[in-house]
Amino acid sequence: MGKPDNKDADLQEIVLTLTNFEDGRSIDGIETDMEFRMNRRTLQRRLNELIGNGIVTASGKARATRYKLLKNADYISANNIAEQEELLPMSKQSLEVSNLISLPPQKRDPAGHNRSFLDDYQPNISGYLTRQEKEKLANLGSTLQLNGAEATYKRQVLQRFQIDFAWNSSRLEGNTYSLPETKRLLNQGLYAHNKSAAEAQMIFNHKDAIEFILNNSSDIGFNRYTILSLHAILSNNLLSNPAASGSLRINKIDITGSVYTPPGNPQLVEEKFMLMLQKTDQIQDPFEQAFFIMVQMPYLQPFDDVNRQVSRMAANISLNKKGFAPLSFVEVPDTIYNDGLLGVYELNRIELLKDVFLWAYERSAKQYAIHRQSIGEPDPLRMKYRETLKALIAEIITESSPREEASKKIEAWARHLPRADQDRFIQTVETELISLHEGNFARYFVSPAQFKNWQEVWDMN
Repeated sequence: MGKPDNKDADLQEIVLTLTNFEDGRSIDGIETDMEFRMNRRTLQRRLNELIGNGIVTASGKARATRYKLLKNADYISANNIAEQEELLPMSKQSLEVSNLISLPPQKRDPAGHNRSFLDDYQPNISGYLTRQEKEKLANLGSTLQLNGAEATYKRQVLQRFQIDFAWNSSRLEGNTYSLPETKRLLNQGLYAHNKSAAEAQMIFNHKDAIEFILNNSSDIGFNRYTILSLHAILSNNLLSNPAASGSLRINKIDITGSVYTPPGNPQLVEEKFMLMLQKTDQIQDPFEQAFFIMVQMPYLQPFDDVNRQVSRMAANISLNKKGFAPLSFVEVPDTIYNDGLLGVYELNRIELLKDVFLWAYERSAKQYAIHRQSIGEPDPLRMKYRETLKALIAEIITESSPREEASKKIEAWARHLPRADQDRFIQTVETELISLHEGNFARYFVSPAQFKNWQEVWDMN
């Protein structure tokens, strides 16, 4: 039976065939057992590619050669590849980058640190993102450009972002916690069974990093204090040398799976780190800032480890400051993200990582827009009189006021408000009192005993 020429389908067919033979198979046997026939030369090329990628081993010589599938081989099926490409569309340039870095390491040219990759970038003159791309991202992210009464809604979205980002950013580093397990860990402190302590620590560190950015907005920026602090938080209890946490590296490092060697001179690392921050801070567009730091931070590798996590967290600094929806990296395939970084490391090409960034932000922004619709718009009056409502309802509960007495108190408090708001205020308080139950009274900071006493009096009327 014939089939169209399809490299990914060929590779998958060979892998599926070899899974049935633990002791390996000759090329004649593979050819016989495959569901689809392919040209012998093509079969040989595909087998060589699988060998080069560490998926298949070969033993013996000539026609006696036996091909064996390695156990736990990290191979993406053709179906998965197709799904990822459909999920995350790639430009022609991105596919070119992907093809170049998909070669076995021994067939890729070693790359040292290229100083001009950072030096030649001129803020607000050079640009990784086009004008059209920045406009599209701004339109997508404007769902969170909220002010005044809507600030509480923004906080709700950012609380969800905390879990989304902690899970997805950790997942991109190989963390095996699931999303439900991450929620239980962060919300209830429940550790997942059969998971390492380091995985839980990584997730907790992400949560702390987000809180650091959100709770210190006046001090946060693309400055030395912020980035060093982010590294200290994200690497907390994860490095063999505690002193390296929050410190620029002084040692040479290698990147697993890459032929790129980051700069090893500590003075050069320091110099380029400060130049990177200076240029990032000068960029006016928040999306260009976000992507620039996602490119340049991992390329420089200023820390002993945890560079990628810091870059993803730092990408949210400018978005948070400008009130745009955050970037949580939801559903980003780790393989394509890693390939995008390899393109930066070894080729100084950003196209694949940019496609990941654009796609990831669109997914994140749309998710939080849906979340906004699901929880509805905040009531402006409740926001306007938030503290007044809280104080009045707390007083009614703590004093165990019966319905008639409560009504008089509500009317008395309402008289101090503008006439246009009085009726709505009374209605809002009465609705809230009727809606109180054991699961929501705590937001008024009353004790269970006080609530129970008030409820008994209230129900008697």
